[in-house]
Amino acid sequence: MGCSQSNGNKEEGAKSRAIDSQLKKDKKVFRGEIKLLLLGAGESGKSTIAKQMKIIHLEGFSKEELLSFKDIIHSNLISSVKVLIQHAIKMHFKISKKLRGKVDNLMNLNSYPLDITPELGADIAEVWQDKAIQKAFGQSSEFQLLDSAEYYFENVERICERGYVPTEQDVLRSRSKTTGITETEFELEGTRFKMVDVGGQRSERKKWIHCFQDVTAVIFCVALSEYDLKLYEDENVNRMHESLKLFDEICNSKWFESVSVILFLNKSDLFREKIKKVDLKVTFPEYDGGMNYEPASEFVQERFCSLNKNPHKQVFAHITCATDTQNIKLVFDDVKNIVLQKALDASG
Repeated sequence: MGCSQSNGNKEEGAKSRAIDSQLKKDKKVFRGEIKLLLLGAGESGKSTIAKQMKIIHLEGFSKEELLSFKDIIHSNLISSVKVLIQHAIKMHFKISKKLRGKVDNLMNLNSYPLDITPELGADIAEVWQDKAIQKAFGQSSEFQLLDSAEYYFENVERICERGYVPTEQDVLRSRSKTTGITETEFELEGTRFKMVDVGGQRSERKKWIHCFQDVTAVIFCVALSEYDLKLYEDENVNRMHESLKLFDEICNSKWFESVSVILFLNKSDLFREKIKKVDLKVTFPEYDGGMNYEPASEFVQERFCSLNKNPHKQVFAHITCATDTQNIKLVFDDVKNIVLQKALDASG
């Protein structure tokens, strides 16, 4: 039983390089397939991790693939501005009178398919700057708003240009509900990897068991920043509490008794900003570390790792930001060494 932490620091980097060097020195290559199963509650960032594997290990997205995300991004943008307007109206925040026509037009738009124009982008940019909308945004923990909303609003003019081609960062920030099972396959240092991503919403979890065989490691994703948010599918349930319950079930499942469990405490960038404004006490009354990033992230990590009931299993924890390619590249290098070493040991 235990928990090993990596934040991509020098010590962990040196340890990772040492293992890497030893593997090369021994000239060992695992000839089987490494199967990594991405699990976690909805909105935890699993699909973003899978996209990063394509960027890091599969030469990224072609122009055609980038364009395939265009409608999703436009839909994310429109749905986000409509949610903010709805909350402002609900709370009787006074939106500027001069924006009423633009607000009405936006509220009458279908989220999909969309006819996005530069003029519409200019309208969204103006509505976003309105004080009532900013006030609504400040209360976003009280309703369901995409993490990427602010990013898209700040880039709205570019996103609404004619001939717009999404960037990789736009794609990483895009959100569409994962249904079914998505596999990303790549080769790394002579070893085949298969990363399996399954939907995290409750309705999708019955499909998980179909992926449980022949798993080398489970990567369990948790959204650090969602400690004060409720589930999309049940607004009476706190997202962090749901993740703790789910991690307990996965970590101690008979399916994964001899499987490495890697914990990604994700969305660290959003958590770093939120903890300055919202105390972790709102979810964990016993927490006494104040509104400070380090003690708060350590507290959450310990809460998850303490659920491991197997004295022979170690949970490998990493603080991650799934939209940061360099961060995920460093973290995955550690993950690669952990799973390769274990696979080699198991194969003799």
